[in-house]
Amino acid sequence: MPRSARVHPNHREVVAIALKRNGFLTQGDLAAHLEVALSTVNNFCRCVNVSVAKFEEICEALGLEARALIRETVQPASDLSPVGEAEEKAAENFFAYDRMWVGREALSETLLSKLKGSCRLLVLAGISGVGKTAFAERLALGLRPMQLLRENFDDQDQAVDFGSFAARLLEKCAQPVTAEERQNPQQLGRRLAQYLKETAHLVVIDSFEKVLSGGDQGQSVFQDSDYLGWLQLVLSAETCKSRILITSQAVPATLIQAGSRYPNFWHLAPLMGLSSVEQLMLFEKTGFDVHSEAATRNYLERIGQAYSGHPLALRVITGEIGSRPFFGNVAAYWKRYGKEIEAVETALAEAAAGNIQGADDDWQLDRFSRALRQNVRQRLEQTFERLNQEARYAYVLLCESSVYRCAVPEDWWLSHLEFWDCDEQDQEAALEALRDRALVEVVVEQDEWRVKQHTLIRSVSLAHLNELKP
Repeated sequence: MPRSARVHPNHREVVAIALKRNGFLTQGDLAAHLEVALSTVNNFCRCVNVSVAKFEEICEALGLEARALIRETVQPASDLSPVGEAEEKAAENFFAYDRMWVGREALSETLLSKLKGSCRLLVLAGISGVGKTAFAERLALGLRPMQLLRENFDDQDQAVDFGSFAARLLEKCAQPVTAEERQNPQQLGRRLAQYLKETAHLVVIDSFEKVLSGGDQGQSVFQDSDYLGWLQLVLSAETCKSRILITSQAVPATLIQAGSRYPNFWHLAPLMGLSSVEQLMLFEKTGFDVHSEAATRNYLERIGQAYSGHPLALRVITGEIGSRPFFGNVAAYWKRYGKEIEAVETALAEAAAGNIQGADDDWQLDRFSRALRQNVRQRLEQTFERLNQEARYAYVLLCESSVYRCAVPEDWWLSHLEFWDCDEQDQEAALEALRDRALVEVVVEQDEWRVKQHTLIRSVSLAHLNELKP
C-alpha cells in the first residue's frame, strides 16, 4: 500500500476552486483549520507527494474525492510539463534543489550559456546558506544528459587529500585505480584530467572551502597543491568535454590567478541573496498570500529585507510560520518575533539619518528562534570559528567593523586594526582574507567604493565583538 499520494496535475484548478468554495482564503487558513504544517497543504496544492493520511484529511476538508484527484483526466495538464516531471525525477538525489526553488533565472541562463559554451570551470562563491549547492544542482539539470559526478567535502567520513579525491572520481567512472597509483597523486591528477577531457561529465564539488586553509597572511590557500595542479591541467588543455562546477565559501587567490590566464575557460560567480521580487516568489510558493492587498505581505517583505534575501534563513522562517503553533499565521509570528526585525529596521533608519555606528546594537537575526539557532547560527558559527583559526586579524577586523550599520570606506574598517598593533600590510591582508571568504560586500555609493557586512553576518559579528579580547 502506498505511503504517500499526490494530486494529479490536471486537478490543480479543481483544488484552487475548492479552497475558495469552502471559505479558505489562503492555504494557511486551511493549515490552521486542520492543524497541519503549511508546507503539507502547500505540497498538496502543488501536486507534491504528502502522506496518504494527510491527503485524505485535506480532501475531506475541501469536499473532494481523494481517489478522483489522483487519477488522470482527459484534459491535458496545464502547468506541469514533461520537462517538469523529468526534473523532479532527476532531482530525487539532490542535496538542496527542490520544488521550492525560485528566482536567479537571469543568472542561471547566463551561467548555463557559459557552461554549454567554452567555460570548463565555474566557481559559485558566497556565504553559508546563500544557496550555492541548490544553484549548482539547478544548473546540473540544465546540463542534462551530461553524466553527473558528485563530491561533497561536507562528508567528514572521507579523506579530502587530492589523491583520495581523484581516486574516488575515477572509480565512480569505472576506472580502476591501483595501489601504486594511490601513492602518486600527480599521476592520478593527470589521469583524471585526461579522462575528463575525453568524456562528457559534469563534476560538481561542494564545500570546496574544506580543502582550503589560511596561509601565512590569512588568505585562503590549498591544503594540497595538487588540486590546483589538476585544475590547471583541465584549463590548459586544448579541448575538454567535461565541465567542473565548484561551490565554496572561499576562493584562493592562486585559483583566481590560474583562471585569469584562461578567461574563456573559467568563471567566478559571487552569489548574493534573493531580490525583493524573488523573496515574494518564495513566500508565495511556500503558500503565503502575497497579493498587494494581503495584510501579511508587509510583514513578509520586512522579514525578507531584514535578511537581505538570505535563502536559508527565509526558508527556516517560513517553515516556522507554517508549522505548529502558527500554522501559517504570519501576524501571530510577527507579534512573537517582529521586535527582532524592527531592531534591524531602526538601526538601518538611524544609519540613513547619519548615525552609522551602533556597537550596542543587539541584533538577533541568527538566533531569535530555536530553528534559526539550529539551522542558521550553527553554520555561521563554523565560518567564524574557522576564520579565527586561520586568519586571526581578519576575524578581528570582521568583529570590529560590525560597529558600522551601513557601507563605509575601507579605511574606516582598517583603522580598527591599528589598535591591535597591526601594520598596514597586515591590515590589507586581513581585508583580503575577508574578501576571499565572501564576508565583505562591496557597493558604490556617492561615487565611492565602500564595504559592508551582510545583515546576518553582522548579527553574528556583534555577538563576537562583545567577546573579543586582544
